[in-house]
Formats: sequence, C-alpha cells, structure tokens
Amino acid sequence: MEKMKFGKPSPEMIKTLDAALLSFKCDRRLMFGAPVFMINRNMFAGVFENSIFMRLSDKDRADIQSKYSGARLFEPVKGHAMKQYAVIPVEIYGNAETLKEWLKRSYIYASSLPPKAGKKK
Repeated sequence: MEKMKFGKPSPEMIKTLDAALLSFKCDRRLMFGAPVFMINRNMFAGVFENSIFMRLSDKDRADIQSKYSGARLFEPVKGHAMKQYAVIPVEIYGNAETLKEWLKRSYIYASSLPPKAGKKK
C-alpha cells in the first residue's frame, strides 16, 4: 500500500487560523503535520496544504457555497470528499470578522455532536 503524501501546510494559513481561534475554547492537535482544532474530540477546523477547512452543518455548507464561488467540499484525497467539511474560500481569509463568524458556526455545529470516545490504551 502506497503511503499518502500531502503538501506542507501553509505557514500563513496556520497563522491566520491560530489567530482567529484564540478566543475559542478548543484543543489544537496536529494531523498529518498540520494543525486541526477540536471540541469534545470532534474536529471542526484545520489547515490542509494552502487552505483552511471547517466542519459545517448541511445548512451552513449550502449557505457558504451559495455566497462564495470558491467554497467547496474538503477533499484531502482525490475522490474522497469529507462530506461535512468545506474548504473556505480566499475571500474569507482576508476578513478577520467574517472568518470568525464562519468559525463560530463550525464550532457551534461540532459542539452539538456527541463527544467522541477516547482511544483505548
């Protein structure tokens, strides 16, 4: 089986997401060498290569895709979309308030999900 290879996470995107999430009560972890953010062990946002992705409700995913042409399903491996996750378009990165608004939606949605069980040791 061939090992999956991902591009390096963008330092700019990491800095942007870290700054936007300073006031959120969440856990920061590394997944495939890039930061992801979790609430109750449910991932709600992260950096993948040169983009930021978020977990959104069906309604919010439809909303972001209707408002921003650059929004799309998060597909870290070609042909394998993570259906609850959307890649956030560039227009949102440059506006700290808009980014926080969408992160808040993602955080609230992930908070509503049942907590994931921890790994057994």
